[in-house]
Amino acid sequence: MTPAGFNPTRAMDLSSIVAAAKAPPPPPGASYVMEVDERNLEQVISLSLRFPVVLELNSPRANADALSQTLTELANAAGGAWLLGRINVDASPQVAAAFGIQAVPAVIGVVGGQLAPMWQGTKDKVEAQAYLDQLLQVAAANGVVGRAEPVSVDSEAGPDPRFAAADAALAEGNFDAAVAEFDKLLAASPNDAEAKAGRAQAALLGRVSTADPAQALQRAAAAPADVELQLAAADAEVFGGAAEQAFARLIEVIRITTGDQREQVRLRLLELFETVGGTDPAVLKARRDLMSALF
Repeated sequence: MTPAGFNPTRAMDLSSIVAAAKAPPPPPGASYVMEVDERNLEQVISLSLRFPVVLELNSPRANADALSQTLTELANAAGGAWLLGRINVDASPQVAAAFGIQAVPAVIGVVGGQLAPMWQGTKDKVEAQAYLDQLLQVAAANGVVGRAEPVSVDSEAGPDPRFAAADAALAEGNFDAAVAEFDKLLAASPNDAEAKAGRAQAALLGRVSTADPAQALQRAAAAPADVELQLAAADAEVFGGAAEQAFARLIEVIRITTGDQREQVRLRLLELFETVGGTDPAVLKARRDLMSALF
């Protein structure tokens, strides 16, 4: 996957699109779910000093297998951004009592050793993801931005088959086709975080594949009010690992534009957020700055 006309040594791997990427993709079949009881509870809570931990307190009697499956899928899709600890309250009643849990299922977040009750009862995948996004924002604001190692890896698991067509297009350098494949996935699952990020990354590669980053930055510096030149410069900055500068550039353009131009820049900025990752501190800060610029 080598974009013509751009630095080929830096574009060989999709994970290196931005230097701000926090870790390589998890291995296929990686699991970020562990069983927790009174014997390892303290150890698991101590892990929250490095990355968020989510505790699911459940029971076979609760008939909440759908929630457990949802949390497993979200934890594994997050690739170590947080760790899921599953507690069977029937087997570990002392743990439930220590947390003051009256009914299950119940979900508790832990950041920096501090408990953050999230919800009780069942939630669908979209609702659960919204709670998890809030937890990750709290963690980032407190500097808890490490990543968990997989609890286990299924050595027989292969690449996610959903992305096979998009991956093939990327490998061929056909970025438009990759974007189209990701669009198909998003049409079926609009909240698929991996597909959103993949689409944003493929679109960025398509835009920068024939660009000269130094020239893009020079032209933008000479014409600060030219929206297209500022967008191109922001692409070059994100691709080069300078996401914070790119975000600041586009937020300043939003401040001085109106109407369709402002909306164009806002949508590009949101797309670049997806490229870098929603929990990145630069993204969290830029979201706050964007709100200020808009209102």
